[in-house]
Amino acid sequence: MPWTAADAERHTHKADTRALQELWAKVANECLERTGDEGRAIHEANAVVARNS
Repeated sequence: MPWTAADAERHTHKADTRALQELWAKVANECLERTGDEGRAIHEANAVVARNS
C-alpha cells in the first residue's frame, strides 16, 4: 500500500511542512517499490527529510 503525505507525520516529526511530507511519501514509495522492504523505505524517507529540513 503506497504511503501518502499524511503518513509522514506518524513516522517523523521533521516533516513539518506539506512539501517535506510529500517528499517523504515520494521517497518512501520509491524505495518500497525498489526494495520491497517497508522498514528500509521508512528509514530512507526519514533520512532524506532530515537532510532537507
